[in-house]
Amino acid sequence: MDGGTLHNLRTVEEVFKDFKGRRAGIIKALTADVGEFFEQCDPEKENLCLYGLPTEQWEVTLPAEEVPPELPEPALGINFARDGMQEKDWLALVAVHSDAWLLAVAHYFGARFGFDKADRKRLFTMINDLPTIFEIVSGSAKKQTKEKSSVSNHSSNKSKSSGKARGFESAKYSKSVQLKDEEEEEEHGDTLCGACRENYASDEFWICCDICEKWFHGKCVKITPARAEHIKQYKCPSCSNKRARP
Repeated sequence: MDGGTLHNLRTVEEVFKDFKGRRAGIIKALTADVGEFFEQCDPEKENLCLYGLPTEQWEVTLPAEEVPPELPEPALGINFARDGMQEKDWLALVAVHSDAWLLAVAHYFGARFGFDKADRKRLFTMINDLPTIFEIVSGSAKKQTKEKSSVSNHSSNKSKSSGKARGFESAKYSKSVQLKDEEEEEEHGDTLCGACRENYASDEFWICCDICEKWFHGKCVKITPARAEHIKQYKCPSCSNKRARP
């Protein structure tokens, strides 16, 4: 898969950028695009794998035909377990295997391009500073964020009538947020978008899901400030798909 990137990766920073791109794609599949991901993992199909791409996209497809493959391969046959367990447990299982695959790919690049002990340690440290996909999918990353936020008086700002504000100012939108100044950015820097897992910036529009209480960039869930004015109860793509599925 995407073996063309091999020729462009030479430094720790470049390998880490590749790691983050693949990671973002898989997170998207298991959160914002979970409905589409679920449908593509049809147990009636052949062995399928979930690939994260350096472009922050994802793909469910058959494994590479070449032996040995140019890159380490992700877990095989994820679709076969889809209907044999609860969805949240299945997603968590896919997340764990995806974490292992991402580390394998990153360290494969490190070995191939001759990273020394210091480079390998720096790469792992950069990777380890990010929450794992499993932590994100299982919600433990959110719990860790809440714990950090409480230390900075984050919890004292939960005063909106919806109970979803978590310290953000709502501007004129009852279920959305326009983050404004640098002080807010410092205060809420630990909050991550439920889709792309990036920290918020003060110049970006955000909206909160009334079901799972996760915050999202408006652009990640295709919600504009104007559209948000007319939404009485916002459901993120993940929650909408779960409710629609019998």
